[in-house]
Amino acid sequence: MSALLEEDINTLDLARTTAELVEAAQMGDREAFGELFERYENTVYNVGLRRLGDHGEAQELCQEVFVQALLKIGQLRTPDAFAGWIVSITHRMAINRAVRRRPVAPAENETIETVYVENRTPLVNVLDRERARQVRAGLDRLGQLDRDTLVAFYVDGQSLVEMSTAFRSPIGTIKRRLHVARKRLKQQLEDVEAAAV
Repeated sequence: MSALLEEDINTLDLARTTAELVEAAQMGDREAFGELFERYENTVYNVGLRRLGDHGEAQELCQEVFVQALLKIGQLRTPDAFAGWIVSITHRMAINRAVRRRPVAPAENETIETVYVENRTPLVNVLDRERARQVRAGLDRLGQLDRDTLVAFYVDGQSLVEMSTAFRSPIGTIKRRLHVARKRLKQQLEDVEAAAV
């Protein structure tokens, strides 16, 4: 057998399909997972860069996505679907990262809080308590799911990701529920105000 033909055969052996690499990685083959990383790193990075708009953030996201994929690859039932699976992980984690990175500068927050506390008058306190009572009454009139959704987000301070886990629903569903629940609460508050007039 010629050296050139032997080299072609070895190259063919090395060029495994994505599905084969996934199956090998699911069996614990780290080299196979490394090859998946090499094949899909640019795809994951580009999706992250489009979502986050920052080179450093996209690189960090890329690493986090592949760590997550390594931990969860055993759950992938259709090895041929790896590309879509890794991209969906990337989209989800990019959204979570974007939500988490919107902090208010501490100095501004402290200043606003100080000014707010210093400018409170007895009348403002009474009005705030009355408004809080109306909101509680409005919440009591809502359905259980609407109430639980609003309380989890606004009172308990849960993130969309935490709520998605707690409610066993996709983030998109949680966003829709928040939107609908806020509209219903607003209607309840308007009804309370109309009845008071």
